[in-house]
Amino acid sequence: MTEAVPAPAFGGGSLADVLPAVLAGLGVPGGSTALDLPVTPRVCLVLVDGLGWNALRARPADAPFLTSLLASDGSRSITSVFPTTTPIALTSLGTGLSPGEHGIVGLLMRLPEDGRVVDTLALPAQVDMRALQPRPTVFERAAAAGVQVTRIGPKSFDGAGLSEAGLRGGRYAGAESMGERVDAAASAVRRGDRALVYIYFGDLDATGHRRGCTSEAWRRELTHLDQVVEQLAGALPAGSTLIVTSDHGMVDVPFDRRWDVAGTPALSDGVQVVAGDLRGVHVHALPGAAEDVLTAWGETLGADFWVLSRDAAIQGGLYGPVVADHVAARIGDVVALARDASAIVDRRAMPPALLALVGLHGSVTEDELLVPLLLGS
Repeated sequence: MTEAVPAPAFGGGSLADVLPAVLAGLGVPGGSTALDLPVTPRVCLVLVDGLGWNALRARPADAPFLTSLLASDGSRSITSVFPTTTPIALTSLGTGLSPGEHGIVGLLMRLPEDGRVVDTLALPAQVDMRALQPRPTVFERAAAAGVQVTRIGPKSFDGAGLSEAGLRGGRYAGAESMGERVDAAASAVRRGDRALVYIYFGDLDATGHRRGCTSEAWRRELTHLDQVVEQLAGALPAGSTLIVTSDHGMVDVPFDRRWDVAGTPALSDGVQVVAGDLRGVHVHALPGAAEDVLTAWGETLGADFWVLSRDAAIQGGLYGPVVADHVAARIGDVVALARDASAIVDRRAMPPALLALVGLHGSVTEDELLVPLLLGS
C-alpha cells in the first residue's frame, strides 16, 4: 500500500481558516465559524514568518511568553498550506482561500500562458500580482464592512509584490523595526469600534534561512521575538484579542543532501523547467514526457521524496478541496515533496542566494506543515 502524503487541514484546521473566523467574530458578512476563535471587537494578528509548531514546543525556555499562550483557550496547532512557503501561505491567510482557489502555488511559478517562471516574492513584482490573484481579500471585506483595518510591515511591502496579491485592503503602516511595529499596532488597534490589525515579523525566518533553524542564532532570534510579542501584548488595550500564528516551519538541509537537476541526467531528461520550492517542487515536463519524468524522478529520488503526478497531488488534497482549471495549469506535471532533510536544486536557473540557504521549507513534514495558533488577551 502506498503511504498517504500528509495534506493541509482545510475547512477548519488550516491557516486559510484563521481570518474568516476573525471576520465571523467581528460580525462581518461571509465570515466562517469552521475554526472556532473567541475574538473581541479589537483583534491584533501577528504573523511570525518561519515559526513551526514543533520548533516552538521544543524550545520553551527560549520563548517563555509564547509558550505560556499554549495554555490559553483556543490555542492549538493548525496546518499551513502546500507548498509550505511564504507567498502561498500568506495569500491563503489573507484571502481565506486554499491555493487551489487563489492560484499562488509556488515561490517560483511557471505561467502557462507564456511559459515564464516568476518569483512570487520578488520586489518589484515580476508580474501584475492583482491580475495573478484577483479574488477579494479578507482585509478588503472587513474594511468594506466598516472595520478599521491596518496592516503593518516594512515600508517596501506597501502596495507591492505579495501585499498586492493576497494582503491588500485597509490602510498600510510602514514600520521597519520591531519596536516601531509594536507602537504602530498599539495605536491602530484603538481606531474605531472594531479594529483588525495585522503585523508581520520576518527576522526569525531570515535567520533560519541563513544560519539554520537549529542554530544558536535562531534561538536568540526566537527569544528576541518572544520579548517583542510580550511587549505588544502589554501595549494592547484591555479587551483586545491577540492572535499569533505562522506561515510555515523549517528544516535544516545539509548541502550533501541536495539533488541537483543540472548534474543528474535522470532528473533533467524530459524536463522543461523546475519551479515551486526546494522541498515542494513543481516539475514541468516537455510535451509528451510527463509519464517518463514521473517514473524517472520516483526511481531516482527513492525514499527521499514523495513523487506524484499533478492529478494525484490535486486528488490528494494538497492544494485544497477545489482547484480551478487555470490554477491546475500552474502546477507541475510532477510534484516532488521532501520526506526528510533533502532538497532539489537546479544550479542552471536558481540564484546563488537561494542555493546558499541552510534552513528550507516547502514540503509537508510535521516540522514544516504544523504551525502555532496562539491566543492571548
